[in-house]
Amino acid sequence: MRTVTVAGAQLGPIQKAESREQVVARMIDLMDQAKAKGADLIVYPELALTTFFPRWYMEDQAEVDKWFEKEMPNAATQPLFDRAKEYGMGMSFGYAELTPDGHHFNTSILTDKTGRIVGKYRKTHLPGHAEFDTERAFQHLEKRYFEPGDTGFPVFRTMGGIFGMCICNDRRWPEVYRVMGLQGVEMVVLGYNTPSVNSQKGEEAGDKRIFHSNLSMQAGAYQNSTWVVGIAKAGSEDGHPLMGGSVIINPDGEIMAQAKTEDDELIVHACDLDDTIFGKETIFNFAKHRRIEHYGLITSQVGVVVPPEK
Repeated sequence: MRTVTVAGAQLGPIQKAESREQVVARMIDLMDQAKAKGADLIVYPELALTTFFPRWYMEDQAEVDKWFEKEMPNAATQPLFDRAKEYGMGMSFGYAELTPDGHHFNTSILTDKTGRIVGKYRKTHLPGHAEFDTERAFQHLEKRYFEPGDTGFPVFRTMGGIFGMCICNDRRWPEVYRVMGLQGVEMVVLGYNTPSVNSQKGEEAGDKRIFHSNLSMQAGAYQNSTWVVGIAKAGSEDGHPLMGGSVIINPDGEIMAQAKTEDDELIVHACDLDDTIFGKETIFNFAKHRRIEHYGLITSQVGVVVPPEK
C-alpha cells in the first residue's frame, strides 16, 4: 500500500474587502484540523488567497495587478508554508500569478512535505469573456485578466506517487486527464471557483452544476485510473454565490468524501495510490488498447466541422 491521507480544504466565501492575511489564517486553521486527522497532503481551491475577482470589470491595470502575486511564497503566504513544513504536510493551492516579465496566469502549485514547491501548473482552459457583457447577470472576465497557461499538463513525483494538477474549467475537458494519464498520473488535485448558477442557461440550478462538475471528475478518474481531488471556494462572495461540493474520487470513479456545506470545511480520505494499478493494467492499459491512428482530429482541429450534406 502507498497511502496518502488527503485533506480537501474547501474555503467558504472570501469577500472583496478581506486581506490575504485574513485568508491565510483561515487556511492555517484548516491545516491544523488536517494535521489532527493525520493528513499527508492538503488541497485548497483555485484563487485561494482572494475573492473571485474576475467577476469585477476593471480597466486600470494597476488595479488588476493588486489581485496578483509577484512571488510565491511571499510575506502574506510564508506562514502557510512554515506551518506545512512544521507539520510535514504537502499542499496545493491556486493563486493569480504575475511573472517577473509581466505575464498573468491563473496558477496552482504543489509542495512536498518540506514546504518546497515541486510543481507548478497554469490554467489552460480559460472560460468567460474579455469585455464587459451587458447580457450577463454577472461578469466572468478570466479571458480579460489571464493568459492561457504555458505549462501543458506535467506530472510530478512526490510523496511516493505521481501527481498532476489542473484548475476549475480544465476539469471539464477529457484531454486534460488523458494527457496526465499518459504520464502515469496517480492523483490529480484541482481547485475551482464555480458560480452556483449559469446565467447564460436560464439561471441553471446549483444541483445540476454540481452534477456536471462531479460527472467530469468521476469520468476523468475512472478513464485514467487515478484519484481526483476537486476542492471548491464556495458560498456568497459579495452577493455572488459559488457552489461547494468538494470531492475526493477514487480510481473507479466513486466519490469517497464530499463536502456538505458552503463554508470552510475539511474532507479527509486515506487514498491508496496502489488502487490505480488495476485499471492501468487492464481496461485502461493504454499501451495495449489505444489506437492513436484514429485520434488525429483531437489535435488537428479546434471547432466542429460537420460532414457535408449529400
